Amino acid sequence: MELSIHRVAEGKKSYMPLLLMADEEEDMIDRYIGVGDMYVMHDGERPVAVAVVVTCGAPEEAEGADVEIKNLAVAPEYRRKGLGRMMIEHVCALSPKGVSVFVGTGETPETMDFYQKCGFVYSHRVKDFFIENYTKPIVDHGILLRDMIYFVRRVL
Repeated sequence: MELSIHRVAEGKKSYMPLLLMADEEEDMIDRYIGVGDMYVMHDGERPVAVAVVVTCGAPEEAEGADVEIKNLAVAPEYRRKGLGRMMIEHVCALSPKGVSVFVGTGETPETMDFYQKCGFVYSHRVKDFFIENYTKPIVDHGILLRDMIYFVRRVL
């Protein structure tokens, strides 16, 4: 593998197939890709992973503010090779010391275990997030998603 990570400022929608692997509705993705920083990992010329990061709070408070990873996806044939962790480490390396990096996910053991293995700890829960914000029920690993579970990792 010949991996590289680049920030993408224009043409973000061209990565929609990859983005939809982590967030099932394009309307939801449209809410954050315009304001988020997008990082894409390529294997040679092929995009294989993506992360979209938004600043928490008002734009004028962006310097040194906490961030949230809104979308983290890895192409199926590249999963379980450490690429998701590499994307998280890239986001954390770009964040100033003392910043908190948040990530929200559905309540599936596999995904929650992944974030905990990447150094995240439970932060809070948003009740009925998936029910209230998506037009169709979302089932992940056989589990109907209801609440958004947030994890946080402090950049040291």
